[in-house]
Amino acid sequence: MKIQTLTAILVIAGSTLLNAQTQPTVQEWNFELVKDVMSPAYWKIWNKDVQDKIDKDIEKNRKANASLNIAGLAPDGQVQIEQLTHDFIFGANIFNFNQLGTHERNRRYRDAFGTLFNSASVPFYWKKFEMEPNRPRFREEYWDTEEFWNTVADPKSQPHWRRPSTDAIVEYGESRGIRLHGHTLTWGHSRWQHPEWLVEKFAPQAEKERLSKYTREDLKKLTNKQVAEIAPEYSKLLKGIYEKHIEEIASHYGGRLSSWDVVNESSQDYFGNAVSGDPVTNSTYGVLMPGDYTFHSFKKAEQVFPKDVKLNINDWKLNQNYVDQINALIARGARIDIIGLQNHMFDPQRGEEIAAGKEFETPKMVRAKIGLFEKLNRPIHISEVTITAPSDDTRGRAIQAMVAYNLYRLWFSLDKMMGITWWNLVDDCGAPGEPTSSGIFTRNMTPKTAYYALNDLINNQWKTNLTVKTDGSKPVSFRGFKGKYRVTWKDKSGASQEAIFELKKDGDGF
Repeated sequence: MKIQTLTAILVIAGSTLLNAQTQPTVQEWNFELVKDVMSPAYWKIWNKDVQDKIDKDIEKNRKANASLNIAGLAPDGQVQIEQLTHDFIFGANIFNFNQLGTHERNRRYRDAFGTLFNSASVPFYWKKFEMEPNRPRFREEYWDTEEFWNTVADPKSQPHWRRPSTDAIVEYGESRGIRLHGHTLTWGHSRWQHPEWLVEKFAPQAEKERLSKYTREDLKKLTNKQVAEIAPEYSKLLKGIYEKHIEEIASHYGGRLSSWDVVNESSQDYFGNAVSGDPVTNSTYGVLMPGDYTFHSFKKAEQVFPKDVKLNINDWKLNQNYVDQINALIARGARIDIIGLQNHMFDPQRGEEIAAGKEFETPKMVRAKIGLFEKLNRPIHISEVTITAPSDDTRGRAIQAMVAYNLYRLWFSLDKMMGITWWNLVDDCGAPGEPTSSGIFTRNMTPKTAYYALNDLINNQWKTNLTVKTDGSKPVSFRGFKGKYRVTWKDKSGASQEAIFELKKDGDGF
């Protein structure tokens, strides 16, 4: 879609996501509003040539040619073609499931999955998932219920805020046909991942004292074997505990979740062949992890999950070191199916700078950054997206929407890209320290301008819906966005007929 066409109101008639009171008005999302808030310098960067290339690449990479053989058509020969789902992943984390304080807010939050988003990232942060040893929080208890959260005056004070029962989310996702992604199995970060009991019970005081003497620079000079020798009992115990944790989750869910972040944010612990050709991966920003924890986590996950479950690696340091780490893991036999790349714009001022035309996340920069990982020949997922509104007013929300709109278009156009996942859907519901205005809904679950921009892309511009006429003498051919389709027509007797098919590559159909 060309920039000029943004003058149209970007709304899908009859949307089932929101009730009439929350439908957009003419001011919500249109080109005049965008033009007012984005500078000429911004539009010089995101110019017509850039937009034309994005359109061309979307046509090439996200569509395929379908062929439908339909015999015995009614005399009018009308065939209705309706796209039901996307092959491409449009996701969000679902960390605030039933936690927003009222039934109506929770309903709108849940409804976003299945109408706007086809994928949900489920929180498995170990610290709150297993607050007591051997008591993982799979099952929903009273303090996970909507009734509980609707009576809590200060939800952020609760230890399981943003950490709901995983069973409840999985069951809801399955009921709505939502793709489910687990985040995360292994992470070296003590603040967010390691349960308190893990350190207190399994790290003897003498070994903790010894470990505290080693700086990051010290660890970079050691091999995995040498790290294990610093605290051999601790290293062995912790490896066993981590592997038990992965096994327990895999045993409980099997293949119910489509994919998992096996290891999160570990590239800063990868020091390459620091000593004697031994690839060192040891955590330096939390509890000292067992030597080579990234590799062993992937091997354990491969062993215990079904083969069709995708194993992801995920990081925010999108640099050559991350590329080198992935290459080293693959070379050693780790199965990495999907590469996760985070993109968090936490600083509200960043939106103002982008709107003013500062060169940040420009098309050239994005293509270069993603290009580092395309050569790994794995699907790429923009796994965590934060785009913060520079201010919580009409102008700030419009800037957030325009930045999101153009970045989504660019990411969607790239050949190796397989999905994009927005991180915090609701304002003021992020982790401590994260911005309060980075959601696409207000805290009261009112859609913001960015919601309407994404809704237009996902449910309007990037869906194929057609009515064609044919006499049935030759196949019905069309080019459409990849995904699941429903085709309906009437036969010569006047009876309604229907067929469902998946369009993934040229020639698919029936």
